[in-house]
Amino acid sequence: MRLIGKRVRVVLHASHLVVYDQNVEVARHERLIAKGAVRLDLDHYLEVLVRKPGAFPGSTALEQARSAGRFTPVHDAWWGQARKIHGERDGTRALIEVLLLGRHLPHEHVVAGLAAALRAGAMTADAVALEARKAAQAETEPTPAADGLLSGKSSATVTSLHEWRLAHLPPDTRPLPSVTPYDQLLRRRRTSGGDHREGEAQ
Repeated sequence: MRLIGKRVRVVLHASHLVVYDQNVEVARHERLIAKGAVRLDLDHYLEVLVRKPGAFPGSTALEQARSAGRFTPVHDAWWGQARKIHGERDGTRALIEVLLLGRHLPHEHVVAGLAAALRAGAMTADAVALEARKAAQAETEPTPAADGLLSGKSSATVTSLHEWRLAHLPPDTRPLPSVTPYDQLLRRRRTSGGDHREGEAQ
């Protein structure tokens, strides 16, 4: 949005083109050879689609992402389960929120997060985000195969975000609170109350 109306420099290569704002690369796209061909990037439409999720299933951008392998069978499987649980609109919106994670998490980690969440039946974007970050932390470990995920043969558990935060808190070394000061206040109140009642009786 910040480049609207601004002059940029475009460098054409054999298979792609690169857009520069001065000397800073701001975009990289596949170079299309066929005349009139259009390549849509699904990521560019996510803000609109999250407000209008009904336009997502039949969108050209989705079909192109699927044919390019960016929208994988794992995405489709998770999306199908999310729609069963949350309904068409909310399930699709949850998927779009997952796709937005790809702006700050690597694609393969998001797919791994989807796989783990699907096996555990966790159909929320928060669960996928947590599992994707766990996959990033354990990058040296093998990623579960999509075949095992879709067949439903493997089982997994997803840690809740609340439990994960509690597990990463430092130990609390503070002493347990004491109620002694409150006991003193109660004794004073009973004593003063008794004196007052005796004065009234006199």
